[in-house]
Amino acid sequence: MRHLTEALTTRRRRCLRATTLSALLLIALLPIVTGAQRGEPPPPPPPARTIAPIDLTGYWVSVVTEDWRYRMLTPPKGDYASVPLNAAARRMADAWDPAKDETSGDACKSYGVGNIMRVPGRVHITWQDDDTLKVETDAGTQTRLLHFGDAAQALAGDAGWQGYSVARWELAGPQRRGGAGPRANAPGPDAAAGQSRPGPEVPDGRGRGRGTSTARGGSLKVVTTHMKAGYLRKNGVPYSENAVITEYLDRHTEPNGDQWFTVTTIVDDPKYLAEPFITSSHFKKEANSDKWRPSPCTAS
Repeated sequence: MRHLTEALTTRRRRCLRATTLSALLLIALLPIVTGAQRGEPPPPPPPARTIAPIDLTGYWVSVVTEDWRYRMLTPPKGDYASVPLNAAARRMADAWDPAKDETSGDACKSYGVGNIMRVPGRVHITWQDDDTLKVETDAGTQTRLLHFGDAAQALAGDAGWQGYSVARWELAGPQRRGGAGPRANAPGPDAAAGQSRPGPEVPDGRGRGRGTSTARGGSLKVVTTHMKAGYLRKNGVPYSENAVITEYLDRHTEPNGDQWFTVTTIVDDPKYLAEPFITSSHFKKEANSDKWRPSPCTAS
């Protein structure tokens, strides 16, 4: 009889606890339900800085493992291999004149958003505020602002070399790369000639390491519009002011502790490109700013 009484008492306690929890949950949800019924807007999203799945801040140096002769050197006029240019773009590239760019104030054309992450050098990434990442480059002394939030502001103000960038975090898992296929990781023309600068086993442009073991929290997606027309390569290979630049930034840690991020860049430009132009670029983290050397744009 005593065991039966204890069992009934335990059951009553569990029922009371469940009833209490249900009441507390109802009280917690009541403001949200009431607000929705009144047509009130939902609460604002948390600041991007507080929910960042990866940390991209710090000083980073580009490691050129492909397309060495297009990135480390200024290619000769008319050398636009592997870029899917249409006829109009080829005519523009064939007419490239660096002296004219210098005198017209367009020396920064190859340092615009369509190519800046391909320019060898260093980048410094910081939070300008809780919803804006700042990316500074020592090559060309450029500054990019990656805005988390409303894209409507992209139409405001004058177009600049870096355009207006809208950013958002993407959680870890299979990422859709907007058509990025083998081109994103295909070796550059120099690879076949054995001219590529040797580099470490670094993560590929689709967020997967080649022979590495890393843990990722997520990626950063950035879409840039409203920019000035520029060059995809320093020798006058053009992209237009109507291009859309989509980037995916993935951060990785190597088994030896080295930290990297990879940026996959997709340039969509119906005016000058027959298809999207996709590249992947790698950056290794540096301990401090000792090697930070800002330099001005040059046209050649």
